[in-house]
Amino acid sequence: MDFTLMHKDVSVAEMVFDDEGSLMKTRDIHSPEHMPYGTYTDGFLDGNMMKTWWKSRSIPASRPGLEDLLEISGTSDIGPIILKSLGLSLSDHYWIKPFGSELSWRDVNYFENDFSDDIGDLLFGTGCVGGEFSFSSPDATSDGVLRKRWKIIDGRRCLIKGGALPYHQEPFNEVIASKIMLILGVRHVGYELIRDGRHIYSCCEDMVDTHTELIPASRVCMVSRKSNNQNWFDHYLAVCKDHCLDVRDDIERMMIVDYIICNRDRHFNNFGIIRDSDSLSWIMTAPVFDSGSSLGSNIGTEMFDHGFFEECKPFAKSFNEQMKLISSYDWLDRESLESIPSIVEEVLSDSNGWYLPERTVKIRKLVESRISTLIDRL
Repeated sequence: MDFTLMHKDVSVAEMVFDDEGSLMKTRDIHSPEHMPYGTYTDGFLDGNMMKTWWKSRSIPASRPGLEDLLEISGTSDIGPIILKSLGLSLSDHYWIKPFGSELSWRDVNYFENDFSDDIGDLLFGTGCVGGEFSFSSPDATSDGVLRKRWKIIDGRRCLIKGGALPYHQEPFNEVIASKIMLILGVRHVGYELIRDGRHIYSCCEDMVDTHTELIPASRVCMVSRKSNNQNWFDHYLAVCKDHCLDVRDDIERMMIVDYIICNRDRHFNNFGIIRDSDSLSWIMTAPVFDSGSSLGSNIGTEMFDHGFFEECKPFAKSFNEQMKLISSYDWLDRESLESIPSIVEEVLSDSNGWYLPERTVKIRKLVESRISTLIDRL
């Protein structure tokens, strides 16, 4: 099956897929500057990088509800579903156009057009009962293992995410992190809690729009080779500087917030930069998002006193090592830091549907200890 890779209305390259929706080859590059960032450098296409990029635009096999989606689609893999949805996303402006089609970006993009709730409903266990099923949805290209879906709420494109067993704590963590960053003045994606029957989810508005798109840090780091005497932190800063973007302050602030909330999963795909999709210029560091895997979300309450909170990402394996990369704490103030522990109790409360008071106490003490350490560095 042949499609044209499009970047908005720019014809970028030709793509050949097998019947399972796997990318076999990319050929006839029309607009190399519009190729997905990191896949085409110094006049050469990296075919493996291109396949990796395409594969990243899919629901992982471990996503709850995927089996139901595959069953209703009559396939054994997510690939054909992504082809049916034209590979459209709400994170960037790439899509695939069937050969001979007269479709345009204005016709298909989900930033301006409505999309179906069918895939999202199925992934959230509220399945399609009879009727025609629509694959016209950005939910087919959403990554991550937690239950999630896109929904249009009052005209806004919003991402709704659930939590993982046994505590379903991640939605609450997103809100805690959001409130912390608000009082510290760290640019971030704002999260709120929403209820759907017995279930509680986090909800945030899309960070990009019809003119901007996200390039994850993983792709930023791919475009040039890291020297042996350079760490990943300095490498990332250098690549961004090559694009006239000084991101050091933003990245250090993100790392300090991650230290406060013990975020163990700040991997290279949940931070990055925002690019203008027309001029291709890099605009700014992406606002901090996806902070749910923090505050011991996967650790038993009885284990909090054993100190399992030093593992981290992305620039070091421990917070102790990563914090050595911080050049300044001057932007922090004691009063704001001391107000943070109360946020934990405010969010982890009965009124929000959280009924684990013993765990709340443990989480607050954990945050207090991190705050105390930061205050000592002021």
